[in-house]
Amino acid sequence: MTGRLDLWERRLARQMAAAPYILLVFSAGLVWVTGEQAWSHRFTTLGLTLLAAAWIWVMSRGDRKGLYVAGLVILIAVLSSRGMWFASFFGFTGFLHSSQYLRGKARLAGVTATAAISVMAYNGGPPELTPYGILAFLFFTSAIVLAVSLFSFVGEITTERSAERSRMVIQLEEAMRENEGLHAQLLVQAREAGVLDERQRMAAEIHDTIAQGLTGIITQLQAAEQAEDWRRNVGNAVRLARESLAEARRSVHAVGPGQLEAAPLPEALEAVVAQWSELNATRADFTTTGTVRPMHPEVEETLLRTAQEALANAAKHAGAGRVGLTLSYMDDMVTLDVRDDGAGFDPERVTDGGGFGLTSMRNRVSRLAGTLEIESEPGGGTAISASVPAIARETVHG
Repeated sequence: MTGRLDLWERRLARQMAAAPYILLVFSAGLVWVTGEQAWSHRFTTLGLTLLAAAWIWVMSRGDRKGLYVAGLVILIAVLSSRGMWFASFFGFTGFLHSSQYLRGKARLAGVTATAAISVMAYNGGPPELTPYGILAFLFFTSAIVLAVSLFSFVGEITTERSAERSRMVIQLEEAMRENEGLHAQLLVQAREAGVLDERQRMAAEIHDTIAQGLTGIITQLQAAEQAEDWRRNVGNAVRLARESLAEARRSVHAVGPGQLEAAPLPEALEAVVAQWSELNATRADFTTTGTVRPMHPEVEETLLRTAQEALANAAKHAGAGRVGLTLSYMDDMVTLDVRDDGAGFDPERVTDGGGFGLTSMRNRVSRLAGTLEIESEPGGGTAISASVPAIARETVHG
């Protein structure tokens, strides 16, 4: 649309620049054809026509526009005295260039002089020095001036609006370019944020699967070195290795934990607790309260991974003799509480809430707009409570 407007404006500018020459040639042609003057008179008129064309060509390009219009009006007057056709057609150039190049009183003087010349040319000379002749001359001159001024005013408004539209289009194009740059920047930032988020996800998954599995394998192999029934510990280590490998493959493909595919969350947690109790020879109890109902997969995965991490910390750091897990279903929240009677620690002396395990738990819960609370003291055991919104599975699918 902008290109089309620019094209029309360029065409109009070329036509306005060519109009004086066209009107001059047309007027001279009519005078040459219709007149019955002597050849000397005709050639003189032709010379004046060429002088007018040269004056327009040279002076209209300069900076002294007032001098140019004054000379133009004089040439119009001289040519009009040699033929009415010059007043009828070429005289329009006086109105056009007075309005285009002059302002204020100078413009009014140019337009009025051109109008007076045109009226005298139509009347065949100056007005009669009678009241009627003078009033008629003033009336027609004023009417022409008024009409030209009106058209000039409308043209100025149109030009100003066109210039304003052009400025608005330029501003809009600049804004669009800025938006394109901002959009590209946001895409880069989003891509970088996606990469970072994926790295964090993979780091958490590796910690929750491979790292925990390797820790369990090491624990079982160390126990096998000191146990008479070493085959049991080695068998547990092999089983942990296979389970860790399977979970690692699922994590790479961003698939949820296998326990949740085989059973609902309470049963999956109960199985995890039973397996942990068997591997670590430590009593572990699991309890469910409230009305059990399917939750959004990410909610269930977060609670399962939190339980696994809490149990892994209890086995690795706490040296607990007893662990208890409680899964509570409430109206708007689902809460997992994990308590142990182990060594405990001072949360105030642990930077950012602990090592990567506690940080991973906190990040998982925070992504769901949940809360993770940790209560512990040296020798007093540890209590971890993770609460996440109760987003029902059928609600999300619906």
